[in-house]
Amino acid sequence: MTVPLIEMRNISKSFGAVVALRQVSLSIAAGEVVGLVGDNAAGKSTLMKILSGVYTPDAGEIMLDGRAQALATPMDARGAGIEMVYQDFALVPELSVTQNIFLGRELLQGGLRSKFVDKAKMRERATHWIERLGLRVPPVDTPVRATSGGQQQAVAIARATAFDARLVIMDEPTANLAAAAIEKVRAAIGRLRSHGVAVIVISHRIEDILETADRAIVLKHGAVVGERRIEDTRGDELVHMIVAGRDPRDAAAGGGDGDGAGAAADGGAGGSAPP
Repeated sequence: MTVPLIEMRNISKSFGAVVALRQVSLSIAAGEVVGLVGDNAAGKSTLMKILSGVYTPDAGEIMLDGRAQALATPMDARGAGIEMVYQDFALVPELSVTQNIFLGRELLQGGLRSKFVDKAKMRERATHWIERLGLRVPPVDTPVRATSGGQQQAVAIARATAFDARLVIMDEPTANLAAAAIEKVRAAIGRLRSHGVAVIVISHRIEDILETADRAIVLKHGAVVGERRIEDTRGDELVHMIVAGRDPRDAAAGGGDGDGAGAAADGGAGGSAPP
């Protein structure tokens, strides 16, 4: 049996009296793309912030290559090959494309007594990484503030994948992008898969999940309510799980009303949680 690249087991997290996650488990293999969907306050971002070292879970464990992994800080996650591309891209507008990609990880050269930033090598590598993903941006010396939203997304993806990333988490990667830029982001996800990089896509766009993912996992009120292989599902079934909080196939098998069952589950789930 193949050991998953990443496994999250029974992850729980509360913020005061608000329960954000309730014993959530998921796994992802190398080179697999998983879509993580759910409405606001479903727990998607909280779960991914735990995986990227921003939050510490109250309970549960994270396994990397079958071994328990402590991810107490974002640097721990980055050291394990886990990178996150945030919805706001987290770029520095005044810096160039190259400087943003290498921010905090600049290449140095020189002797023992003096070292300086190797700008030429950084430009060369930045160009290579962007081209490898099939992304297009202006010359890598261009300040990020002079680039479009789609180009900034390309820079953020290149930065996340530049340093031996094994898993890239993308939070709403196509939000506020034009149609042409959306297609480029989807194509970049496919290229990451072909390079053996696992990707988790958080998206409200069901079409993003259907176009890019191998599996979809649906969360509601901090719990997993369904999981589907993409080739074995439809968009309306995923929407049903998001809204009703229950897999309609489970409801059909039980002979009950899926919407009613989902509503009952919602009523017993308690208050809202952070996203």
